[in-house]
Amino acid sequence: MSTTRRGSLVCSSPESNPFVDQDNGSQPFGSLHSQPPQASGASQYPHDGEIDIGSSQSTLRETPTSGRSSAEYEGSHLGDIEKSLPIHTIPSLRLLALQSGQRGHHHGEHNKSYEPRCVEVKSGSDEPADQPPRSRLGIRARLEHFTWAWYTLIMSTGGLSLLIYAQPHQFRGLRQIGLAVYVINIVLFVLVTSAQVARFCLFPGTFARSLTHPREGFFFPTFFLSIATLITSTQRYCVPEDPEVARATAKGLLVVIQVAFWIYVVVTTSVAVGQYSFVFSAHSFGLQTMMPTWILPIFPIMLSGTIASVISETQPVASGVPIVVAGLTCQGLGIAVAFMMYAHMVGRLMQSGLPNREHRTGLFMCVGPPAFTALAFIGMAQGLPENFDHDMDGLIDAGTIETVGLIGAGFLWALSFWWFGIAILAVVQSPPKYFHLGWWAAVFPNTGFTLATISLGKAFHNEPILWFATSMSILILATFLFVLYHHVRAVIVQDIMYPGRDEDVEDH
Repeated sequence: MSTTRRGSLVCSSPESNPFVDQDNGSQPFGSLHSQPPQASGASQYPHDGEIDIGSSQSTLRETPTSGRSSAEYEGSHLGDIEKSLPIHTIPSLRLLALQSGQRGHHHGEHNKSYEPRCVEVKSGSDEPADQPPRSRLGIRARLEHFTWAWYTLIMSTGGLSLLIYAQPHQFRGLRQIGLAVYVINIVLFVLVTSAQVARFCLFPGTFARSLTHPREGFFFPTFFLSIATLITSTQRYCVPEDPEVARATAKGLLVVIQVAFWIYVVVTTSVAVGQYSFVFSAHSFGLQTMMPTWILPIFPIMLSGTIASVISETQPVASGVPIVVAGLTCQGLGIAVAFMMYAHMVGRLMQSGLPNREHRTGLFMCVGPPAFTALAFIGMAQGLPENFDHDMDGLIDAGTIETVGLIGAGFLWALSFWWFGIAILAVVQSPPKYFHLGWWAAVFPNTGFTLATISLGKAFHNEPILWFATSMSILILATFLFVLYHHVRAVIVQDIMYPGRDEDVEDH
C-alpha cells in the first residue's frame, strides 16, 4: 500500500519552484541556460499541455531536471542536490520543459506575467483534486465489485449486539434492542451472502480470483468471523443464562451450537493453514506493503476461544471441558501468529511510516487479537465446572485457573490499549477522505476491546472500570452509526461497488 505521508503542490511558476533562481527568471538555479535535450525531429514531450506527475522515483532521481546533458549532470553537484531532496520537491520534467520553452520563445520578456500552472498531488488519496463525474452503472455491473470485505459490516453489527447484551449498566428494553440488532444481523448476513453468490454466478471465475487476489483474498476470513459473531449471539439471545435452566429447556439448541462450534474449529483451522500456505507460495510482499489485514487469516480460528468462552458455561460438563480445551488451544495459536505479525507491523511502521491516510483505520485491527484473547481467557476460566480438578490432587482447580486467566487478560488488555492509542492518533493526524470498507475496522476490534474491559471490571468488581466500559460502549455505538451512514452514502454515490474503487484492485 502507498505510504506517502504528505501532499505536495507542483507549480510551473518561478515563485513556487524550488529549483528556480528568483533573480534569473525561470531557469533552474539561474546559471544553467541550456535547453533540455530534444529528440531530432520530434518533441521530447509529445503530449503538449500535459503535466507529467506520474514519473517514478527512479526516473526523477536519475534524470537531470536541470536541462544539462547527462555527462554535464553527472559531473556537476546539481545531481547530488536533486537526489538528496525529498521526491515531492523535485519539479516535473514537463514543467521545466515548459519553462525553458517559454524562455526560448519569449527571450528578453522576463517581466511578462503568466498564470502559474499547479497540480495538487493529494497524499493518501485515490482521487484527483477535481474528479470527473462517474457514469451510473446498473446493479449487475456493480455486483462484480461486491467483495468479501462486505462481511466486515456483519462482523461489526454482530459485535454491537454482543456489546449491548454485555452492558454492565442495563436499562429496561436494552436487551430487546440487542435482540433486534441480532435479528437485523441475520438478515444482513443472508443479503450479503446472496449478493456474493450472485456475483460468483453472474461472473464466472470471480470466486477463484477473489480468493487469490493479493488484496481481496485477505478479506475472505471475514466470512467466518461473521459466522463466529452469529454463533455467539445465538448463545446470548436464544439460550437462558442460567446453566441448569438452559440444559433443561434448550437441550436441542445447545447441541446445535456445540456441533456448529466443532465444524467452525475444523474449517477455520483449514483456512488458517491453507490461506497462509498459499500466500507464502504465490505472493511476494515487501515489508513496506505490510498492513493489518495480513492478520485476518488467523483471526477466525482465534475467535474459537471467544466462542468457547461464551458457550461452555451452559454446555453439559462432558461437552464443556473439551470445548474449553479446544478454545484455549485455538486462542493460543491465534495470538501467537498475531504476535509474529505484530513484529512485521512494527518493522513496517519504523521503516516506511504510517500507512496511506485512506487505510489508517486498518490499524485498529491490531487491537483485536489481544483484546479477544483477554476476553476468552476470562470467559473460559469462568466456564469451567466448579469441581474441575484434572489430576484430582487439589493443586489445579477452577479457581486457580481463573486467577491465572485474569492475570493474562490484564497483560493483553494493556497491549490492546497501546495499539488503540497508536491507531487513534494515526487517524486523527490524517483522517481518511473517501469511504472504504476498511472503516469497519474501527468498530469490530474495538468491540472486543470494550468487551474485555467489561469482563475485567466484572471480575475485579470495580465500578469505575465498568463505567469506563460503558462510556467506551457509547463511543462504539457512535462510531458504528457514523461508519454505517458513510457506508450507505458510498453505495449511493458509487464510491464503492464500482470499477477500481474496491478491494478487488491491488493498490500497494
